[in-house]
Amino acid sequence: MEEYEEQEGEEICDEEEEEELLAVEGEEEEVAEEEEEAEEETEEEEHVKVVEEGSKPKPKLILPNLAPPKLPDGEKVDFDGFQRKRMGKDLNELQSLIELHFESRQKEEEELIALKMRIENRRSDRAEQHRIHTEREKERQARLMEERVRKEEEDARRKAEEDAKKKKAFSNLSFGGYLQKVEKRTGKKQTEREKKKKILNDRRKPLNIDHLSKEKLIEKAKELWQWMYQLHMEKFDEQEKLKKQKYDIHVLRNRVSDHQKAKNTKGSRGAKGKVGGQWK
Repeated sequence: MEEYEEQEGEEICDEEEEEELLAVEGEEEEVAEEEEEAEEETEEEEHVKVVEEGSKPKPKLILPNLAPPKLPDGEKVDFDGFQRKRMGKDLNELQSLIELHFESRQKEEEELIALKMRIENRRSDRAEQHRIHTEREKERQARLMEERVRKEEEDARRKAEEDAKKKKAFSNLSFGGYLQKVEKRTGKKQTEREKKKKILNDRRKPLNIDHLSKEKLIEKAKELWQWMYQLHMEKFDEQEKLKKQKYDIHVLRNRVSDHQKAKNTKGSRGAKGKVGGQWK
């Protein structure tokens, strides 16, 4: 029973909803009809207005009577004057353009001259810098040459002292007694320091150049150069002589050692000894 009652209640609700929907649709149709009628009325009113406006006459445009300008009687138009004025104006404009062109040309020429002067100044500055650099390089080379010569002289002096010491030691070892006898006979009693001092005094030349002129100084420099060149040649000759002496000493020592070895070998072969109580 309860289910049946629920079904009936649902059917009643559905019917009520359908009725409400139908009522709403009817109202919408009425509103649409009213809108259509209003649109038709407005269209008719606009049509009437258009017809009324078309029936009215349009106003006409009235142009004023324009007469062409008339020249005064007895006067002539000076076309030549107009032409002269126009030509004068063109001539003035051309003259101003020419003046502007010449001013710009003069300005460009001045800038070009200034640029050339700057280039020339830079070139002269570079030449001066190159000259200074060359002079400094020459001075540096001269200082290096002097330093090299001084070192070579010191090396030669040191080497000569060492060679003298070696010769003295060798002389004392081998020919000491003989040299002492010779010195006693000749009466030479100079020490090594005195010998060295004498050699240096002989080789050293006094240099007095305060009173010399430029040409004399040049000659003096050439003379010193020749003397230095001669010293280098003597040094080279002495070095070669020393090398030859060392080579000869080495060869002689080898010969002596070979001779002693051969002598010892022969002695060992020909020696007699006592073996087992018997001489052999």
